Amino acid sequence: MAERRSKTFNVSWDQLHRDAKALSWRLSELGPWRCAVAIARGGLVPAAIVARELDIRLIDTVCIASYDRMAQGGVRVLKQVAGDGEGALLVDDLVDTGRTARTVREMLPEAFFATVYAKPEGRPLVDLFLTEVSQDTWIHFPWDTELHYAQPVAERLSGP
Repeated sequence: MAERRSKTFNVSWDQLHRDAKALSWRLSELGPWRCAVAIARGGLVPAAIVARELDIRLIDTVCIASYDRMAQGGVRVLKQVAGDGEGALLVDDLVDTGRTARTVREMLPEAFFATVYAKPEGRPLVDLFLTEVSQDTWIHFPWDTELHYAQPVAERLSGP
């Protein structure tokens, strides 16, 4: 059986800004929104961009911990928001396996859920996303990376 290789997708600040703005264009036809709710921490930057583009002044956060660097752990709710999410735009950077999304959906069942990136396992849990990536792709967001040498794909495939 062939070993399944994990892929990476590096997102720059410019790319994230363009993608969040493109998501805003799609969302502009679906509002108006009473407020934006960012899923912290990953959703903070996209939510700020979307809120600016859609002139949403009321912004709140749902704080959830489910990742430790590059590994998923148990979902821990650190901060909730009041209400059922009616009129709220829920924003995150990525829906991956859907564990965080399920937790937030239970908290805010009436919210409209938008993400910049979506993987197949989590995609059914969001109402709108901009870009789909494969389940075996790890996305490196700009707040988690620094510039360094990039190994060519051919070298990666040929091994050490």
